[in-house]
Amino acid sequence: MAEATIIYDRLRWEEKQLYEKGSEVGLNVKLVDVKERPLELTSTRLAEDISHVVLQRTISHYRGLYYSFVLENQGHYVINSFVSSLICGNKLLTTQLLAKSGIPTPKTYVAFSQESAVDIMEKMGYPVVLKPIVGSWGRMVAKIINREQAESLLEARELLTDPQQQIYYIQEYIKRPPRDIRGIVVNGRVITAYYRYQPEGDWRTNIARGGKAELAKVDGELEDLMIRASNIVSGKVIGVDAMETSDGYVIHELNNNLEFHGASEVSDVDIAKEIMEYVKEEAAR
Repeated sequence: MAEATIIYDRLRWEEKQLYEKGSEVGLNVKLVDVKERPLELTSTRLAEDISHVVLQRTISHYRGLYYSFVLENQGHYVINSFVSSLICGNKLLTTQLLAKSGIPTPKTYVAFSQESAVDIMEKMGYPVVLKPIVGSWGRMVAKIINREQAESLLEARELLTDPQQQIYYIQEYIKRPPRDIRGIVVNGRVITAYYRYQPEGDWRTNIARGGKAELAKVDGELEDLMIRASNIVSGKVIGVDAMETSDGYVIHELNNNLEFHGASEVSDVDIAKEIMEYVKEEAAR
């Protein structure tokens, strides 16, 4: 029987589903908590208790990133790869590659000082959106409506000890319906998509912040954009976030370690099973 390992740092609903569906499709699935399993950096051999094919599901971006790097260099095949996770987990890198590949994405600047960040916001015109380059669930994402607010937020970030917080990722505010669209792409195929409606009193659409999910229909244009976006990062199991504008769709984020509980409640597709069917294909090679 083909086997695969799921690496994690907390067993959420998604990891439990993936484990169950793996068994259902005839895959021998191991669970490894990365917090409890150190890796030998000087080893160049496959880790004996970790399968050749690994599905990376850690909540921590950095745990998953570096664990993947070590496993890949020891000969394991990791889904998603170190490079894919590195790019998807960093909004600066993602935006640059989307633009270079001709995929429509919101106009975005990066500034490396408080003064230049304010200057570019003034030139762009308010409102603008300020985001950390690494982060999820809408944390530390701010819609800035004037110079006073901009200076206040930037002063606060200058005091933070994390040097990444002094890299200012500034994006135009997109006028859109009160929702965005997340597509789930597995091995180059959009298996499902859903709207994420912003909760009352918030402009962000994250399900983790109370957003509501609703099944979405994907037309040919959006399907093509989502597949292309997934391909530029060589992503195998990727969440692609899009917004509707008067000029068409824009792709604004990619997610290499997506949560899909909310999507599963509205989709007619068994998302966990689709993912594990693909993992089984790789494990059987």
